[in-house]
Amino acid sequence: MARPRQHAPEALHAQVMAACDAWLQEHPAHTLSLRALAREVGCAPSTLLKLYGSFSNLLQHVNIETLARLRAVIEPLTESAAPEQRLKALARAYWQFAQRDAFRWQLLFDYPLAQEGELDQRQSDMIEGLFLRVEATLREYQPALDDQEARRLGRTLWGSVHGLVQLGLNERLGYWQGQQLEVGELLDQLLHTTLAGLKHRPDVT
Repeated sequence: MARPRQHAPEALHAQVMAACDAWLQEHPAHTLSLRALAREVGCAPSTLLKLYGSFSNLLQHVNIETLARLRAVIEPLTESAAPEQRLKALARAYWQFAQRDAFRWQLLFDYPLAQEGELDQRQSDMIEGLFLRVEATLREYQPALDDQEARRLGRTLWGSVHGLVQLGLNERLGYWQGQQLEVGELLDQLLHTTLAGLKHRPDVT
């Protein structure tokens, strides 16, 4: 994780991240303020400004921690099983992560990511690493994919997964025979249909 500015004590940084975590388990990110957070950790708001430079930077540290947690969930799933089962497991793990840490997940996508500096680079590297895992699995499934195709398909596929997860969290996927459509089942169908088409590409002999 990137270090706070001005060589601030690691203990205070850990307290701040723990307080943010506790807050986001119960409340949406837009209800969190610098004053509320300072009160939670027992310091003045000015102390946090000295530590992070701005409230925006503080939230970027939270986003980095969220990406690290997501990576920890996903990494073990990329080391075993057939490619199709691996991709389905990744999609379901993404859905479960969003359900379990809904407010933290919401902050990651509703709040602008860092635009420059070390925080931007760390976030970009972590997001790219997640995409590369999807792309590598697609290439394993269909070796005929070139780098550009794998890159585009990986982002298209995961954009679709993300959309289903977002709609599922907001309960906007609709009903079938009086029951809400299950996100997990829709994710499986998405992956099965996409990979079936990929396996039988007309340009592959």
